[in-house]
Amino acid sequence: MNTSHLAALTAAVITLGTLMPKPAHAQTSPSIPIGSLSAFPTVVMTGTKPTLTWSINYPSVVKDYVTVTPPSTVTPKQNLVCDIRILGAGVTTQNSNGTINYIQTRGFVRYNGSSSWTTIFDGKQTDTVVQQQGILPLFKGISVTTAKAMNFGGQYYWNGAWSTARYSTSGSYIKALVNGDTCPSRVPDYNAPSLESFLKPYLDSSRKVRIGPMDVIIFMELTHTSTDDVGYDEQDLVFLVTYRTP
Repeated sequence: MNTSHLAALTAAVITLGTLMPKPAHAQTSPSIPIGSLSAFPTVVMTGTKPTLTWSINYPSVVKDYVTVTPPSTVTPKQNLVCDIRILGAGVTTQNSNGTINYIQTRGFVRYNGSSSWTTIFDGKQTDTVVQQQGILPLFKGISVTTAKAMNFGGQYYWNGAWSTARYSTSGSYIKALVNGDTCPSRVPDYNAPSLESFLKPYLDSSRKVRIGPMDVIIFMELTHTSTDDVGYDEQDLVFLVTYRTP
């Protein structure tokens, strides 16, 4: 690097790329590298050269910390902490007057080697936590163990009974994707009227997932079995899992 033009430098630190990542629920693009450049001494005489020091911190990538096994098993590579956020519950019916009726839906998770399923969410799209795309209270800062798979599931309540639950341990009704992945083939295009509005911030026009670099998004199809059915859209229940080191 040519330092002859730095004789009049008086700035102590030049910070590069100071944009901070957005919160997980609003982060629609990956974080960028953040760097710094400093000169010492900060004031030099003509003909002398300061010493330059710089560093670059690259963003973490979730696949460095977890293994995503298709269609939807997520296995930590080390002990981690995670939050589970609900993005939307899209099971609906249409009333005779054309209005939408939101159906009670619940989601499950199994983790840390447990043989039982724990309810993550039980409610409707109209619930406050869903409207705010909030972190589910019992799943904020939970610890997950290295090499112990996380699996997900869901079902809905209709005509006085719960539907058959679907799990990521069987079938392909649930998908887990990371930033930059192509969204499930049955999710409507970005500009399609059938795309749920709660998903738009997390997809782009090229059908790519746009979430944080340490996020995993979980898509569920709970109401249909045939991919030929127009209602098979893989957006009946959607969660966002954000990982971090302890």
